[in-house]
Amino acid sequence: MNGFILRAPSTIHFGENVAALVGREAKRFGAKNPLIITDPFLKSSGAIGPIVDSLVAAGLKHEIYSGVDQEPTMEHVDGCLKTQKENQCDLLIAVGGGSPIDVGKAVSFMATNPGVIQDYMGIDKVALDALPLIAVPTTAGTGSEATATTIITDTIKDVKMLIISPRIIPKVALVDPLLTLGMPKGLTAATGLDALTHAIEAYVSKKAQPISDLYAIGAVKLLSENLQVAWDEPKNVEARSKTLLGALLAGLAFSNSSVALVHGMSRPVGALFHVAHGVSNAALLGEVMDFSLSGNYARYADLALAMGLPDQGDKIKTARSGADKVRKLIKALEVPTLTALGVTKEKLTPVVSKMADDAIASGSPGNNPRLATKEEIIALYHASL
Repeated sequence: MNGFILRAPSTIHFGENVAALVGREAKRFGAKNPLIITDPFLKSSGAIGPIVDSLVAAGLKHEIYSGVDQEPTMEHVDGCLKTQKENQCDLLIAVGGGSPIDVGKAVSFMATNPGVIQDYMGIDKVALDALPLIAVPTTAGTGSEATATTIITDTIKDVKMLIISPRIIPKVALVDPLLTLGMPKGLTAATGLDALTHAIEAYVSKKAQPISDLYAIGAVKLLSENLQVAWDEPKNVEARSKTLLGALLAGLAFSNSSVALVHGMSRPVGALFHVAHGVSNAALLGEVMDFSLSGNYARYADLALAMGLPDQGDKIKTARSGADKVRKLIKALEVPTLTALGVTKEKLTPVVSKMADDAIASGSPGNNPRLATKEEIIALYHASL
């Protein structure tokens, strides 16, 4: 057996009402003035109330940056970093979906490292320890609360910058299913399928390893059994809890084995057409999964069994049954096609070559069980319309 490395937050609290532990956890790091990073809706709706109350109860003052109003950009990072520096905030608390948490990760290392964020695009370029970060997810999808990655859009070059470093893993994750009860159906579908993509790609990745495999298989089982229920019954706490746990496990899985072709192709869609990351993953998943099966039928067959499908006595048939189930789930959750998202053939054609180049340059397609040429990636983009 080959050796491997496992990276994860030092502390993960999972369960109802664990968000109320944020004050205690902040004090454990000696914080005096934490900065809450969130989005405008969560602030205006009062959803961050339990976080604020916990800090007040712990005797801590706090600041709030609520400017993360879309997919995370370098402007969000700059604005948040300015708030952190002006108020000398000594700990970060990112509350929300993947966007506030990704901004929190970026600010955590930019607060202690020199230069501009573009300097850190790539792997292991963060030299100095980051500010402590506590992540509190309010969606069941990105798993960002448990990962060593952040994706920040360079709005000048229209490129999604992938930054990977163990230094940006949140120190604490407070994973509270009650915070996900307000998710609308569209967001439930997009984030849940994003998590399923993480789990699938983590398991079939060429960088998969024994512990990431366990996380990935567990995530596929939880998500395939509960995502549809959470979508149908938004207030079903049990389904929400299991979907959130699936997303967490998927995050732990891909953070340690990496992702593959879907994610490589998804980032240019988001950067050029401003489609949310989870939605673009979901729109691409079916076509890319069908393309990739032949690269490792045995692994895809394992995933089908984890989805509760019967062993058909033939790994090819079993693997295809899993791909079929994923397509049916995508359809049942009413995920829009790329065309419906505004990525029409007329808009795609002039930029698709650059998109394929950017996808390959990200490195993720190199982990796919079946390697795709530039021409095949272009064909997959068109097929996904």
